[in-house]
Amino acid sequence: MNILVGYDSVKNFSKALDLAKKHAVAFNAHVYIFTASAHSPELNTDEVNTLKSRIEAIQKDFQKNGISCETHIAFRSLSQGEDLVEFAREKDIDEIIIGVKHRSKIGKLIMGSTAQYIILEAHCPVVTVKE
Repeated sequence: MNILVGYDSVKNFSKALDLAKKHAVAFNAHVYIFTASAHSPELNTDEVNTLKSRIEAIQKDFQKNGISCETHIAFRSLSQGEDLVEFAREKDIDEIIIGVKHRSKIGKLIMGSTAQYIILEAHCPVVTVKE
């Protein structure tokens, strides 16, 4: 089994990561930690290095717990959701786990464009975790 966790370095997605660990242990799964960074000519090297070290720390934590894990940073050519869904198809992902934040009544209706896109377009089940 392959599990993909959509990671946003700006928000705290610890519950999504914790659920991925539980599912990985239960299903003897391989976990991919995926994040997307804006692609721009002025891409800040320090920001990229910070992002790399954050997801590498997550990877080490998974591996310390005996969970097979890889990380992937996409320098977006598409939207975050499109990049994640495309990556999921390429890697034959069986389950996607994403964190969602509490929203206003209007926000609940819309859910947010990235989460909504992933839920509607993914080829596999998407588990949302309220962070």
